[in-house]
Amino acid sequence: MVNNQKVELPYFDQLLEGFNQGNTELIKTFGLHVHWGYWANPNTADGSIDDFATAAENLTRRVCDAGGVADGQKVLDCGCGFGGTIASLSDRFSNMQLTGLNIDPRQLARAREQVQPRNHNQIEFIQGDACQLPFADNSFDLVLAVECIFHFPSRQRFFQEAWRVLKPGGKLAICDFVPLKFFRPLMNMAANLLEPSVSNTYGKVDSSFTLDTYRQLAQTTGFTSIVEEDITINTLPTYPLLKRLQRESGYEQSANSTAVAEWISRLGILRYLILSYRKNL
Repeated sequence: MVNNQKVELPYFDQLLEGFNQGNTELIKTFGLHVHWGYWANPNTADGSIDDFATAAENLTRRVCDAGGVADGQKVLDCGCGFGGTIASLSDRFSNMQLTGLNIDPRQLARAREQVQPRNHNQIEFIQGDACQLPFADNSFDLVLAVECIFHFPSRQRFFQEAWRVLKPGGKLAICDFVPLKFFRPLMNMAANLLEPSVSNTYGKVDSSFTLDTYRQLAQTTGFTSIVEEDITINTLPTYPLLKRLQRESGYEQSANSTAVAEWISRLGILRYLILSYRKNL
């Protein structure tokens, strides 16, 4: 069943408005992937649109590889956005059944328009709630959530649903902004103070889950941890480019919200992690 309650994601409103206005820089930056970039050596980042587009693709690949993606698999991408992860998988692998799920029909419409199957793959985009997955038990080899789990109503419910729809031994791979345990009270205080500004840009964001909380959730749900990779430093070149684009598009408040996220990330308080898990047999 699709939850028809409107999900407030102002940054997608801003992106779609820019696309409709023909903003070519915005289209090239976020027209396919809508997430941070990954630079193996952040010092090589040159601040260009082309450089960021490559870095965004690299992050997608790193998350998928953490999930052990391979030819012939059935893969579910939750929070699929404009279909960038599905497109990447279709380019790199063959004979796959690829399903993108999103609660926002506008994002799905763009994904269906621009992502076509290659290499004997099958692609389907479905409207649905990641916490109420419209799929049968034991359906998928891999479930992904690329930089979106903080928007879900409940990480616990999503993990339970991912476990349900995964085949025995199937894998879950995500990336998330994760606060350091000892700074969580500070993060909670900052979140309360900054919530209006952040929500006006990024919508409802829950950055309260620490790595220990993830470990406990995985264990209680029936997953074994495979990958815990901190790539914070590799994502930092995202921030200057994103702030520039937001300011050039007239979204000064959005740029200020992004600057706060950059500050706490550079301080090491908020970490960017890739996490993957295996469903216990």
